[in-house]
Amino acid sequence: MIATISVSKADILEKSIKWWNPGKTLKWKKDGIDLVIGKREGYYFYDINGKKLMDVHLNGGTYNLGHRNPEIIDALQEGLKEFDIGNHHFPSVARALLSEQLNYCTPDNLKYSILSSGGGEAIDVAIKCARYATKRKKIVSIQNGYHGHTGLALALGNERYSRLFLSEGDKDEFVHVPFNDLEEMEKELSKHDVAGVIVETIPATYGFPLPEEGYLAAVKALCEKYDALYIADEVQTGLMRTGEMWGIEHYGVKPDILVTSKGLSGGIYPIAATVVSEKAGQWMMEDGFAHISTFGGAELGCIVAMKVLEITQREKVRSNVKFISDYLRKGLEVIKRGTSDFFVGIRQLGVVMGLEFNHPEGAKYVMRSLYENGVWAIYSMLDPRVLQFKPGLLCSKDYCDELLEKVERSIKQASKLVQQ
Repeated sequence: MIATISVSKADILEKSIKWWNPGKTLKWKKDGIDLVIGKREGYYFYDINGKKLMDVHLNGGTYNLGHRNPEIIDALQEGLKEFDIGNHHFPSVARALLSEQLNYCTPDNLKYSILSSGGGEAIDVAIKCARYATKRKKIVSIQNGYHGHTGLALALGNERYSRLFLSEGDKDEFVHVPFNDLEEMEKELSKHDVAGVIVETIPATYGFPLPEEGYLAAVKALCEKYDALYIADEVQTGLMRTGEMWGIEHYGVKPDILVTSKGLSGGIYPIAATVVSEKAGQWMMEDGFAHISTFGGAELGCIVAMKVLEITQREKVRSNVKFISDYLRKGLEVIKRGTSDFFVGIRQLGVVMGLEFNHPEGAKYVMRSLYENGVWAIYSMLDPRVLQFKPGLLCSKDYCDELLEKVERSIKQASKLVQQ
């Protein structure tokens, strides 16, 4: 019905300012982005006026497998013949089977899957599990990390998001330490009052700074030393984006709790999972009704998620991630050599990439140029020197060639603009 309505972009933008989110709509307009998404397919989508864009933002990895992936849509349509959201109080075929699959494909120390409707909710669950298991309240997170906007998760991230809602959190509950700083991490843990440490394996909104060698393993060792739980936020680094099923696998760490979302939905049906050890999930033996989520683990979402896991774990998908990671890196290095006064660095693990520029808002300029040239990528909200560059798992060589040509043109254009 909506697709058949004849409406102008100007009208949609006006309605968005009037009835939806005026601040966000006006901010994009200020940044030179007047996007209203219409048709979408694969790793492309179209502005409502027909402008075609390559998607290398993927809504944080939600579209790992492309927009409207036919296999995922087929799975959902088949599920609609029998299932709906389901009833969260009772055992369910779909929830049981998805939880079993998550057990098989996550680290072997994890057992139970607590299902949610989104990543922020799943992070809230992780915090509750850590607090139950340790009988402590304090949670340590990384400065400029990002873990969602729900009740508990909001206090974990940058104050830009928490301050407006008076949710910065008491320092007896939420403490932030610098990334890659083991001394500050141990300083907090050594107080013996920390329930859990939560880390994005590669912090996304902070511009994908990479963990230093040994850092994450050392954090896990400190958690064990001081009886805290290690929570791996794999919302943006999980599901093969790094070339392994979970980013944390590259660092030899088995977390006590692992959170996945975004790509688990296939971009089709919202779902998230908090996968926990027996210790972290022991509360369910005491009172299985202690946490309730009406839409958590919606049965249709479980069906979609099972198809996502099946596709993601195919060997040809793993091989393709390796190919496009290497191919794009080589192409980007060539571009960087030609624009080295502006394009100064590439942060990368698999298809998780951050492109660094030597202007304090360089990635904003590049984003605008990319948009003009038919590519959608977004700057890092907490470090606008860095462009989040996140191609999908199933990209072809032809797609990569088209992308590299447009990236080179856009970076050169942006470089000239910042010099004016």
